[in-house]
Amino acid sequence: MTEILGVLLSANFAFASIRMASPLLLAAMGGLFSERAGVLSLGLEGMMLSGTLAAFLGSYYSGSPWVGLLAAAAAGGVVALVYAAACVTFRANQVVAAVGLNILAVGATGLAFRGAFGVTHHLHRAPAFQPINVPVLSDLPVVGPILFRHLFPVYLAFLLVPVVIFVLYRTTWGLKLRSAGENPLAAETLGVKVERMRYTGIIISGLLAGMGGSLLSTGFISTFMEEMTAGRGWIAFSAIIFGKWTPIGTFLATMLFGAADALQLRVQALGLAIPYQLLLLFPYLLTLCALVLVGRTQAPAALGTPYERMGGSRK
Repeated sequence: MTEILGVLLSANFAFASIRMASPLLLAAMGGLFSERAGVLSLGLEGMMLSGTLAAFLGSYYSGSPWVGLLAAAAAGGVVALVYAAACVTFRANQVVAAVGLNILAVGATGLAFRGAFGVTHHLHRAPAFQPINVPVLSDLPVVGPILFRHLFPVYLAFLLVPVVIFVLYRTTWGLKLRSAGENPLAAETLGVKVERMRYTGIIISGLLAGMGGSLLSTGFISTFMEEMTAGRGWIAFSAIIFGKWTPIGTFLATMLFGAADALQLRVQALGLAIPYQLLLLFPYLLTLCALVLVGRTQAPAALGTPYERMGGSRK
């Protein structure tokens, strides 16, 4: 118990918690746009996984992780576009469409990776992001090493939080997006193009989820492994619910899950008499408990409901 307490109070644990929360935060901030527009963001896992492979391939062949980051965003956006077409244009069941999309992403990324490198045990490496030390701030005692010595996508994830708050709650566009998820019929009567807003929200979720996936393959490590997102897209989706569909709440939820992930890694290193399988399960058990204990939440009123224009016509 003393060893675990020491881990929790260490600067290294705080630093690692921020790192581990970053992919979740990027995906969850993107997912908020989709959820607020009225479409479930259950496809985040597939979007993240596609971004993970695209980032690796982009970085590997170009020699630049920045190209990989752009490729990851593009890949996530393309997957999101497919999901949007299924849910918005063809009004498919959103849960079924998302599960199918996630399964497809697992198979497609594995096939694409093997197509590029063959079936081999050789570990292919790609250029990865390097830490950026913020001048002056990184030299501050305690907070400097914790907050100001991270990778660019990590900074991006945390800077997105105030941007998302501003866009969703302080702009006309954000009001239109939220109206599409609350009362699409009333929104349409006021001139809001509901289908367009839903498409936009889903595509934004894919762009950011793809960037979140890039952190795994060109941030924390410099390679790709099949199914390496390991359920992080599902955790990001859970963070949105746990955060009650608010940017601040979602941010705090991702920090909690990121800390759980960082803790299980460090507890394993302590060599305690705890089965490592149980430690690996810890972040997912915490996610499940959080969803059970969150209580009643106020989701967007039209969330998960396909929208059909008045009169059933399409312009």
